Amino acid sequence: MSGTPEIVVQVRRDILRMVHAVNSGHPGGSLGCAEFMVVLFFEIIKIKKDFTMDGKNEDLFFLSNGHISPVFYSVLARFGYFPVSELSTFRKIDSRLQGHPTTHEGLPGVRIASGSLGQGFSVAIGAAITKKLNKENTIIYSLHGDGELQEGQNWEGIMYAAANKIDNLICTIDNNEKQIDGNVKDVLDMGDIGSKFLAFGWTVLNIINGNDIDEVREILHKAKKLCFNEKPIVIIMNTEMGNGVDFMMGTHKWHGVAPNDEQLELALSQNPETLKDY
Repeated sequence: MSGTPEIVVQVRRDILRMVHAVNSGHPGGSLGCAEFMVVLFFEIIKIKKDFTMDGKNEDLFFLSNGHISPVFYSVLARFGYFPVSELSTFRKIDSRLQGHPTTHEGLPGVRIASGSLGQGFSVAIGAAITKKLNKENTIIYSLHGDGELQEGQNWEGIMYAAANKIDNLICTIDNNEKQIDGNVKDVLDMGDIGSKFLAFGWTVLNIINGNDIDEVREILHKAKKLCFNEKPIVIIMNTEMGNGVDFMMGTHKWHGVAPNDEQLELALSQNPETLKDY
């Protein structure tokens, strides 16, 4: 098994090549969450390689901000849920790897359709309740965008989870401060997200640099230890959109734009092949 840093770099390559091949997709947020997703799947979450939709007696993960499907698909493939070669079908007709994940195609690792934003909290909370009813000592993980929190449905779920002591739940907010139309503060300022969750009764943890593998690992382990303590847990994770590719960082431009041939070559030169390309 390759080390986590090597997997992260290869996942970046997968993301870049996938969106370039079809000249569409969302590389920015995908690159920003590569470290988190790799650490979660390869070191933290307790899941079985033999995927079942019910996921009995194992942890579950839900991707709420489904447009960052490139990083999701790459990690699922590299984890072993389906052949890495299938990444070459991303966003193509009849592919199981559609632009936004859906259950219709039967892709292992995908349990909800998440193209429409703002629904992940509701699903994750429902799954957490199910685990409790089934007397399981397992944890539900979910990932959400910061701009996504502008959707009202999130806050109904956030209020419900605290009021009902849903304490087998770890939700992470990708706080890159950017969304499709610009900076979050300019589109609809979210203010201090952590303070909002505190006011709603959640335990709040912070990852200062969500692109630092060691810090991501440390806080995820800390979150696990705080579970089953009558409070849901949220991690506010600061990331850099487009991380790992210098010209994609510091701007919202690459939220949903694919690199051209020249840009791909430059981006890949900054992320040399560590595992075998598909």
